[in-house]
Amino acid sequence: MDQTQRGILGQPGPVPTTQPKKKRTSVMSFFSKVSWTLRFQKRESLKNVFSILAERAQDPNAKKRHMAMRGLGTMACETPDKVRKYKKIVLDLLVHGLYDPVSAEVIHESLKTLTIILGKIQGKSLGSFFVDITLQTRTLLDDENDNMRYSAFVLFGQLASFAGRKWKTFFTSQVKQTQDSLLIHLQDRNPQVAKACKTTFRACSPYLKERKETGFQTEEDQRNPKLCRQLSHYHPELLQFFYANKIL
Repeated sequence: MDQTQRGILGQPGPVPTTQPKKKRTSVMSFFSKVSWTLRFQKRESLKNVFSILAERAQDPNAKKRHMAMRGLGTMACETPDKVRKYKKIVLDLLVHGLYDPVSAEVIHESLKTLTIILGKIQGKSLGSFFVDITLQTRTLLDDENDNMRYSAFVLFGQLASFAGRKWKTFFTSQVKQTQDSLLIHLQDRNPQVAKACKTTFRACSPYLKERKETGFQTEEDQRNPKLCRQLSHYHPELLQFFYANKIL
C-alpha cells in the first residue's frame, strides 16, 4: 500500500476553505471515525463503517464518492478478512465507481482499489463483475491521463490471471480488441505506463494465440503479421518471448 493510501484515513486531506464550517467538520469527523475503527476496532463495528462508506459511495457529491473509494481501499489493506466477508457489496460499490459518469478521480480511485481487492481475494467468485470490470478497464487503457492509463494497465494485466475457464473466451475477445492499444503504449510517453503495458502484454500473451482453422496452415501463416512486425522493430525481446512460448 502506498503512502497516500496509508494516510488517507488517518490524516484527512485539505478541505477547500470555501466549504461551510459545518460541512468541513462533518467530513473530518467521518475520516476520524473510520480511521479509529480501522486501527483499534473497539468503538464501532466494521459493519457500521461499511454502511458509512456505502452511503458515501453513492453520494451526489463527487468528493465524498472519491473518499469512499479510498476508504474501501484502506479497509482492503488493513482488514482483508472483513473485506472478503462483504466482497459482493464492496465489488458492487467499486464497479459503480468505475463507471462514474462525471468524476475521473472516482474512476481512478476505483481502479486502484479494485486492484488491491482482486489481489486479496485472488479473483475468486467474481461472477458477472469480471465482465463489468474488464469492459470498463479496457476503455481506460487509452485515457489521456497518465495515472489513469497506468492503473488501467495494471488492473487489466491482473484480470488476465483471473479469467479462468469461465471467462476465457470473453477475455480472449477483449485482448484481441485491445491489441492495438497494447502495441501503441509499449512506446507510451510515460515510462511507467510503458513498463506497465509491457508487463500486461506478457500477462495477456496466452490470449493472443491464433487458432488453427485447418491442418494445412504453415507456421508462418498462423502468425500475426502486424504484431510480429511491430514487436520485431520496437521490442524484439518480447517477440522472442512469444516465439519461445509458441504464442506467435
